[in-house]
Amino acid sequence: MKVFITGASSGVGAALATEYAKRYPGSRTFIGLASRSSERLQELKNRLQITYKVQCAIYPLDVRDSTALSNAAKDFILQSGAPDVVIASAGVSRGTLTELFEDNAAFQAVLDINLMGMVNTFRPFISAMRNNPIQQCRGQLVGIASVAGIRGLPGAGAYSASKAAVIAYLESLRVEMAASKIFVTTIAPGYIRTPMTNVNQYKMPFLLDADVAAKSFVTAIEHKRRFVVIPWQMGLLARIMRFIPPIAWDFAMKKTPYKKRLYWDWL
Repeated sequence: MKVFITGASSGVGAALATEYAKRYPGSRTFIGLASRSSERLQELKNRLQITYKVQCAIYPLDVRDSTALSNAAKDFILQSGAPDVVIASAGVSRGTLTELFEDNAAFQAVLDINLMGMVNTFRPFISAMRNNPIQQCRGQLVGIASVAGIRGLPGAGAYSASKAAVIAYLESLRVEMAASKIFVTTIAPGYIRTPMTNVNQYKMPFLLDADVAAKSFVTAIEHKRRFVVIPWQMGLLARIMRFIPPIAWDFAMKKTPYKKRLYWDWL
């Protein structure tokens, strides 16, 4: 098993790396770990290698840097060959308000990381995956979207817009890759306990711990699901959300508390 994961130093990305190591222990598994924090990546690498005997390579980078991702992909392919799975898990969230000029930078950063970071992650692997001699499946590209991309949430315009764009982008990519026998999976989770959600001061229904979510994610990937909402309860809610008339949605959302407009180190 050969897996490349962005956003791997914490939260969902780290949980996914751990879940793959648990399911595929041993030296034949190679996991590429990409994130901005070299220290946390090294800690994760050491833990996975010692506990599960897997091989790991770390790539300290920012997914906004397409050159850095291209170099990471080249190194990963040189060491292990074409990946079986590439997971674009890096993502950020922050409250944003359109009327505030000072939030322009946050809008741009959220879109650049959540959308373009995913494009930058997938692009350098596609050629190698297409040339994979395996005929039935030449690999899988997995993008982490969000239920927030299904309907816009007040006070989170940048995040909702970025995840709506991710859902549409992955749908386009899925059709484009079909002829090459490269599968594309969209995972749209609800609330997951991470540093980004720990600051929320409102109720988060069906909140999942990252390790619990990762188990469901990997199972969905292994079943080659095209689009899945996790957990299933949020999936039912998402189906309802799709068909609520705009006037009803506006009424339901008008008293929804906004996400905090905090400073994060990616701004």
